[in-house]
Amino acid sequence: SSGINADWPLRPGFLEWLLDLSNTSQIPHIFSVSYGDHERTLSAEFMNRINLEFQKIGVRGVSVLFASGDDGAGCHRFEDESYTFEPDFPSSSPFVTTVGGTMFTAVFSDVNEKGNDISGGGFSNIFSMPKYQMETVSGYLNSSVKGLPDSKYYNSSNRAYPDVSAMSDDFWIIIDRLLMNVAGTSAATPTVAGLIALANDARLNAGKPVLGFLNPFIYLNPDIFFDVTLGPPSSACWLDDLEGYPLSEGWDPVTGFGTPDYHRLVAAAMKY
Repeated sequence: SSGINADWPLRPGFLEWLLDLSNTSQIPHIFSVSYGDHERTLSAEFMNRINLEFQKIGVRGVSVLFASGDDGAGCHRFEDESYTFEPDFPSSSPFVTTVGGTMFTAVFSDVNEKGNDISGGGFSNIFSMPKYQMETVSGYLNSSVKGLPDSKYYNSSNRAYPDVSAMSDDFWIIIDRLLMNVAGTSAATPTVAGLIALANDARLNAGKPVLGFLNPFIYLNPDIFFDVTLGPPSSACWLDDLEGYPLSEGWDPVTGFGTPDYHRLVAAAMKY
């Protein structure tokens, strides 16, 4: 059972899936996952056990991408009526690539992108900030960006997410030959995973290994993304008129670095 407590909300099957991957000799190079729970509902021991499995498949050259969630910065109200932002896991894990969401600035228009205010993002309450993002996130926190929430609502010294983003609104899919319109970072995440698969394909055809754990590559190559700077702050405690994080130039906790530019992504991947 690997120490699983049946009371933990994140289903035991999730860890079983990761253990199955660890015990399987040949597995896919990329996994896109649209699933998670609030950090506060999970045991730190359980999350660290999950992170161990993420690291194990990461060193095998596997890229794991998670949706950042659709609650913006999130909001948790305590019994004393105080509140705080609500980070999610595994999107807050330092060992996965987390994908936020964008939308077009006008309906049925692809002129420009803006952040989707439901795009999950913020700072973990459990995991310290990894070295690969320290300089980038510090730049955001110390910038002149207007509307940054009071630091009492989040832990700015911990893992920040999302890392990147993609379209998450007016997203058209086909199910049983029917065209359907959906939304959410659950749509954005497999989109980014598909682009990474194409970059891996280019590397494999050139005799190079796959990209594997993506975050060091991402933070070394911010110019391969379309920087999304338009849009409202992420949603948060709307009952108390508390907004989440504002967008900014470069990385921000709404869209990460922004949306991948395919040609720049592949060019950078070939040099990595």
